[in-house]
Amino acid sequence: MSWRIDQILYQKKKSFWTRVILFPLYLLSLPYALAVRARVLCYAFGLLSSKCLPCPVISIGNITLGGTGKTPLVITLAKGLMERGIQVAVLSRGYRGRKRSGPLVSDGQVLFQSPEESGDEPFLMAKTLQDIPIFVGKDRFLNGRMALEKFHVRGLLLDDGYQYLRLHRDLDVLLIDSSVGFGDGHLLPRGILREPLAHLSRAHLLLLNKIEDPEIEPALKATILKHRPLTRLFHSHYEPLGLIGPGEEWEELHSVKGKKVFAFAGVANPHYFFSLLKGCGIEIVKEKIFPEHHLYTTKDLTSITEEVKNFDRIVTTEKDMVKLQKFNIGLLPIRALRIGVKIWEEEEFYQRLSEVFQKRIGM
Repeated sequence: MSWRIDQILYQKKKSFWTRVILFPLYLLSLPYALAVRARVLCYAFGLLSSKCLPCPVISIGNITLGGTGKTPLVITLAKGLMERGIQVAVLSRGYRGRKRSGPLVSDGQVLFQSPEESGDEPFLMAKTLQDIPIFVGKDRFLNGRMALEKFHVRGLLLDDGYQYLRLHRDLDVLLIDSSVGFGDGHLLPRGILREPLAHLSRAHLLLLNKIEDPEIEPALKATILKHRPLTRLFHSHYEPLGLIGPGEEWEELHSVKGKKVFAFAGVANPHYFFSLLKGCGIEIVKEKIFPEHHLYTTKDLTSITEEVKNFDRIVTTEKDMVKLQKFNIGLLPIRALRIGVKIWEEEEFYQRLSEVFQKRIGM
């Protein structure tokens, strides 16, 4: 993500002159809004039809630009459902993935694609999730059928699926990043909204992420309830678990305390990542931001390697780490922060998910 998006579009309040500068983008957002509304209405009135798979489909998505924490949530839900005896597969679009030999990223045991082929997020899910197949590709109906036929799963998790109306879903989980909310409420390209706020009404479950206390964020909750009255709001936050190295070596967070750390990230909200590290008591001496979904080059690696001379440890995100492993980084003092998602109302949340399976397949 460029600094312009990070510094301007994500701001909830903008100065008069900033709004003047962004006015041409506002004009461009008008036809975009018309197209988005028309598409949703076409599906609502049956002018366009959604294909239905013979199993429960749970979508995890958002209506804002950039990362709201979908990948960690998909990982958490896939593990949580498996622990409850519900075997699922994950269907992902695979952002910026190159030409690939097929849709299967992992069968739950073996990785069949590189991060460059599958995209960084599907690869990270495949690397993290054991016994859970990961598929990637545009046609998620076809990939869903393949998952059912090949692995006999009980259900499917649709990663970043809120806008994928071509596939019927039994439950839409909408994730909202409480640290940025909805920006200043404008649609792309003027703001960060992928859809109008009125489209919150399609969601079955609303999950506010990065919430340290369920009682906070009253303004954001008021905005949500204005468009989705009387809805049950769920809350979650990230839990830093530890540090993982290029060879899967594990370190506790306290091992980095007192050391000089160079931190870098190429994710949607790098500043939140840096704040997570600082919250763990890690002293960040220098920060560096790469564009979101950045594909690292040898020049980038040389730059990162040079930093080792001045710092005790390099820390990044798991998404960035998997993309760097095409290089020889085993000798670098580099670690990735592993995080988990803690849902405050966990049992109630999983109960809602389990009800979907009970209705469809009588589990």
